[in-house]
Amino acid sequence: AAAPRPSPPPARPPPMSLPRPSALLLRHIRRPAPAAMPRRFSSSVAPDKKKGNTTSNLFPTAEKITSSASKQVNTQEPVEVSFDEVAGAYHRIRNDILRTSCKRSHYMSKALGMEVYFKKEFQHESGSFKERGACNALHNLSPEQKKCGVIAASAGNHALALARHGKRMGIPVTVVMPTVAPMTKVMNCREYGARVLIEGQHIVESKGYAETLMGEEGLTYINGYDHPDIIAGAGTVGWEALEQVPDLDAIVVPVGGAGLIAGIAVVMKTLKPDVQVIGVEPKLCASYSDSLDAGKVVNSTAGATLADGLAVPRIGDNAFKTAQTRVDRMIKVDEQSIALAVLRLTEMEKCVVEGGGATGLAALLQGECPDLKGKKVVLPLCGGNIDITVLGRVIERGLAADGRLIRFISTVSDRPGGIAGVTKILADHGASIKEIFHERAWLQSNVYSVQIKCVVEVIDREHGLKVHRELLKGGFPTIMYDAEDAVGKEFEKDSQEMLKLLDAGNLRA
Repeated sequence: AAAPRPSPPPARPPPMSLPRPSALLLRHIRRPAPAAMPRRFSSSVAPDKKKGNTTSNLFPTAEKITSSASKQVNTQEPVEVSFDEVAGAYHRIRNDILRTSCKRSHYMSKALGMEVYFKKEFQHESGSFKERGACNALHNLSPEQKKCGVIAASAGNHALALARHGKRMGIPVTVVMPTVAPMTKVMNCREYGARVLIEGQHIVESKGYAETLMGEEGLTYINGYDHPDIIAGAGTVGWEALEQVPDLDAIVVPVGGAGLIAGIAVVMKTLKPDVQVIGVEPKLCASYSDSLDAGKVVNSTAGATLADGLAVPRIGDNAFKTAQTRVDRMIKVDEQSIALAVLRLTEMEKCVVEGGGATGLAALLQGECPDLKGKKVVLPLCGGNIDITVLGRVIERGLAADGRLIRFISTVSDRPGGIAGVTKILADHGASIKEIFHERAWLQSNVYSVQIKCVVEVIDREHGLKVHRELLKGGFPTIMYDAEDAVGKEFEKDSQEMLKLLDAGNLRA
């Protein structure tokens, strides 16, 4: 019998197809070349030996795109990420990363008086924009580095992104997470096949342990917000936003370690320099603003904030060098505005977004950008990994900040039917009691009176004001709390006056 014919060798896959350049990018290509600037990375491509010329096209073939991983990195001096690196990242990851939507919000545009577009980065499988940088960094590893594996310290999003793409690309991933990391994120990383080590009380201690392990096991450490490949990958958010909203006027970006805003700023200031790049960070951890004031990267105090993903006590050196001259301004937001932004997105946009991802909207709700009225503004919603229990607490804080959850103390008679009078007024005027507590011991008034502490749901601040006035009219001295605006101050002023009348015996107890 004839021997079986050997199977033919597998066909070589065709070269990776390149995206068709948009009109905006073609205009950039046709610009005259800028004067030579000292850069860590070269923006040119090696000469073609056959044709004897040098290719400088924005979209070179896959084999010719330069990567930051292939170059020597000086760890002592911060480096500036170039536009060509972001272009290379966009080419490299476009088949592996979801192109997230960027659509106009009818409700928020009407409420804020500007054209608001939400770039929904929480749509990625792992729940955040971190997939872009992680995918780019893993693609740029050498074959030996891919074989040995990578390591990172992270409490959440970066760990999930590395674990997901490491599993897809067959690269071993080790993640060191602090003891405060949410258990759901720990379990999800393990589901992706990553080796998860719980070490350190906070991310700084976890990073120290990861660096020790890196030397012992020959792993490659990938910083979640300061590695050049991470910054370049994050910049593709801005690239897509420009293609989806070509005539945008501003982009408002959450800032933690500053990798995201650095990458986006590179794209915006290269392709459309008139776009305002605005950064937002929580007041309780304003590490970028502190470094900006000092003129260099400094350590800051990281307080407990609803935007826990942005609570980075020291921003990245490479990110700061890249963003310092490209970011137009910074805004600090308070906790009430962050909670209200999460509430608005959940209720009106049907989007579950973590506190850090909602800070861009928080800045607009806080009234920090009146100059953007009537303009087109893009807000990256950069993450949606929030625990259900935390989401419940954030929503309650948002309701309180919105005046729809009010708290008051009312003095009533300590006789049968005393509390019933208060509850009847609340029921007659459409207020729903959420909690009620009866207080007898710690009182300043007569012994025949008691206090009830109530948490009540109302429609809005005006409804709460109406309920308060009806309680006063009914003869129940009431002090309202948790409202810092003019209405809240009026509540407290009226309440204090009613208590004085009560103590003077001019009102019934």
